[in-house]
Amino acid sequence: MMTTTQDIQARGEALVGAAVSGDAQGARRGTDFFVLNSYVDEGIPYWERAVAAGDAFSHYTLARYRKIRGDRAGADALYRAVAERHAPSAYGLGVLLRENGDPEAVEWFRRGWEDGRHLDCKIELGKLLAAEGKLDEASKFLMSDIELGDIAVFRWSQLFDSIRADFDRVAADLDAAEAEGDEEAAVEALRPLFDLEKHFRTYPGLTVEAAALYRRASALSASARVDHAVFLTETGGDAAWPEALGLLHGAHEAGYQGASYALGVLHEQRGDLVEAERWYEVATGYDHKAAQWNLALLCKRQRRYEEAERWFRAVGEEDEDVVEQLARIAAIRGGETAAPGKDLDRLPGLRERAEAGDVQAGFAYAQIVRDWGGADAAQLFRLIEPAALAGDPEAAHDLAEVYDKRREPVLRDQWYRTAAEAGHHDACHHMGWLSEYHRDYREAERWYVRAAEDGSGLNSMLAGKLKAQRGAHAEAEPFLRMAWEQDGDAAYRWEAAGYYGLALHRLGRLAEAVEPLEAAAEHWDEVRARYSPDDLDVLSRMVRPDEELVAVKEKLAA
Repeated sequence: MMTTTQDIQARGEALVGAAVSGDAQGARRGTDFFVLNSYVDEGIPYWERAVAAGDAFSHYTLARYRKIRGDRAGADALYRAVAERHAPSAYGLGVLLRENGDPEAVEWFRRGWEDGRHLDCKIELGKLLAAEGKLDEASKFLMSDIELGDIAVFRWSQLFDSIRADFDRVAADLDAAEAEGDEEAAVEALRPLFDLEKHFRTYPGLTVEAAALYRRASALSASARVDHAVFLTETGGDAAWPEALGLLHGAHEAGYQGASYALGVLHEQRGDLVEAERWYEVATGYDHKAAQWNLALLCKRQRRYEEAERWFRAVGEEDEDVVEQLARIAAIRGGETAAPGKDLDRLPGLRERAEAGDVQAGFAYAQIVRDWGGADAAQLFRLIEPAALAGDPEAAHDLAEVYDKRREPVLRDQWYRTAAEAGHHDACHHMGWLSEYHRDYREAERWYVRAAEDGSGLNSMLAGKLKAQRGAHAEAEPFLRMAWEQDGDAAYRWEAAGYYGLALHRLGRLAEAVEPLEAAAEHWDEVRARYSPDDLDVLSRMVRPDEELVAVKEKLAA
């Protein structure tokens, strides 16, 4: 029986031989061996040789891993070389271009569908129509020319039909509200749009129709103007802020009491604490409890404890949360010195420097108001992005988190990679997770090793686990020992114990392996519960500490 190394070499040479002889099915079988066994590092040199021989599926496979590992230009070139004759590569190229915001994506999706009948290309064409706001066209296109087995299109057709129905219902309800001059009915008519907001970033063309509906309601109701303003801030970014602000001021001037609270919240989210406080104070004049609470928190963060206590008590001293906050203030009164990263007194100076063009001052301002001033990182994009573009790894990481919140995974991962390559440990962890998600385990291992430089037991466990799973037990042992010994109560400790025991067993350190394996076996149901029972790949790679323990004890007894 051949060793793993010999088997890999034999399979790789067979793959290349099939590519050279034009045996596409043989090359595909060879590629499947490497992909299904997660031998990505081992497969790359053979795919490169098969690519040189002209095999299309090897182009496609190598392009996928180039893209996963961050070489998008390399992936583009590989896809493009065979996309005209290979529908999966046309699809891969289309996805890559769409992620880049390149309109050329449409052409490759069209080719992949019309020339190769690639169903995913058809679905992407339908989604692009929806992204332009053409819901009826998208659904009609997806349901045209369907065949047995094309069930995947139904999900998307039903989604676009349901969105169309929601828009039509809002429009009809607004018709009735306008006919009656009913302000409350106009506000109620907008409710279905709230559930659609999760789709607006993916299908930006929908915001045009949504905005028109919000404008109709705003013309009838001051309360609806607040909903309209929130919609604008969520979908339009900084460019929409002046219009949103105008709507909120208009609603306040029209006598809607909730507008002042909304002005406080949105200013606070943007890091403008002076304006936030001013509008919260206006709202407290209406005995607005949420405004009183937010104002109390603002004062507390600025160490204005007497004012904070007064506003907390206004909320109601019988409230359990108020009691807790008052106790916290009592505990920290006197002698407290804020660390630079928590000192809100620095904000005016930082803001002045930021407005003069100091990107690091702007980022420092964003960090303080996000962490200690109640601001929303997504609303601080204008302060975070310049520092990230200037090369600050912490800003790059924060920008990635903003894109994550905005559900933009391509830009999220681009900035995580930027931060990780600059040595940001949390970003390295994310890149490890992303590589593991794509079953690129060796790449994940490399990222977790870098993440573990921060001394984290979790990252050490993840790095050691992947090393142990590929049989590098001597490399795995110090990572797993650190995770096993570091945090006695950590949730990951039992998983670390299982792989630590495995590594010790394979290294012949039998007596040492008993304790971690016994601990892991006792708690392994907790470990398995953290993973999906349907993820067969993960489960097949998982250590079985009870079996390892039996084997170790048998060897010790012998």
